[in-house]
Amino acid sequence: MKASTLSALKKELATLPAGDVVELCLRLVKYKKENKELLSYLLFDAGDEKEFIRSVKAEIYQQFSEINMSHFYFVKKSIRKILKTTQKYIRYSGRKQTEVELLLYFAAKMKSSGIPYRSSNALHNMFQNQVRKIHAAISMLHEDLQHDYSNELAQLHLPAASAGETPFV
Repeated sequence: MKASTLSALKKELATLPAGDVVELCLRLVKYKKENKELLSYLLFDAGDEKEFIRSVKAEIYQQFSEINMSHFYFVKKSIRKILKTTQKYIRYSGRKQTEVELLLYFAAKMKSSGIPYRSSNALHNMFQNQVRKIHAAISMLHEDLQHDYSNELAQLHLPAASAGETPFV
């Protein structure tokens, strides 16, 4: 079975009565947790983005506090999981300002966690990629917001990562 295009799906959904659309949505959320989370965001959290950001930051904080520091393997695995969760919430929102705030918070928590991320190529590269994403997202915001977030970024001492930068060992 071949999936239809987005425009074809949109046209077909527009022709259906509201009750049928609700039934289709409910069937979608039954099969995948991410679909349920996205629909929950759209229905309950999209109207109050600040509260959504606050709750995601609380979840990130909680995940950082639960990192198993017994072995560096577990640390890397936990950081990847936290980043995956952060990226998922950024995708749900779709707003650049939310992306900047959540990635800045992730970077700040990573720096303040005491994890020696610079001693691992994988973690250092992951961190530098997030810094690049922060810079890219900031550049797409309004000038006033760019200035505010650039100042916040400077306070964290997160310079722009150069392409050939190697981790400190």
